[in-house]
Amino acid sequence: MMMKEKTILKLKLNTDPRWVNIAEKNIEDILVDHAWCEQKAASTGISMIIHYPEKTRLVDELTDLVAEEWSHFERVLLELRKRGFALGRPRKDEYVVQLLAHVRKGGARERQLMDQLLVSALIEARSCERFKLLWQNIADQELSKFYYELMVSEAAHFVSYVDLAKEYCDPKLVEERLQELLVIEGEIVTNLPVRDDRMH
Repeated sequence: MMMKEKTILKLKLNTDPRWVNIAEKNIEDILVDHAWCEQKAASTGISMIIHYPEKTRLVDELTDLVAEEWSHFERVLLELRKRGFALGRPRKDEYVVQLLAHVRKGGARERQLMDQLLVSALIEARSCERFKLLWQNIADQELSKFYYELMVSEAAHFVSYVDLAKEYCDPKLVEERLQELLVIEGEIVTNLPVRDDRMH
């Protein structure tokens, strides 16, 4: 799986290695933020189903993806409970906010769908990369195993979102736009501060 992951995740910038060290020291905040990330991922999938109900493959694949994201939300809640932590309130995800600003408004409906799918793909890719860091570096062996399992899932979600974009738009245009967004995503990560209470 690891070789496949290296070929499918096309991120232009690796996470600052300091992140995993501060994340481990603030695991309650990281787990709370992670739980809300999973909830938002499920909500995003539901929103796309609502807006594009005529696209059968999208509806079918995102129905499965939403169920999986919600199961992840439940699993993160369980990890919080095991450690005596409450869920806490959702936090603004500046990384996601900045990425979403690049979803083009107006124009062809399919173009907007393509951007929505590709931005979702990049969020999954970055989550996968962060989960990999936690899996490989965190001392808590139970959480290490947990994040390995989620890393595999997020990599699959990245592929699903890109494949769906190519289903409904010209694959060449999808690849071109993906490359543009990958550069933008790298710039966003570069300019954001390293936070001790955020998954992204």
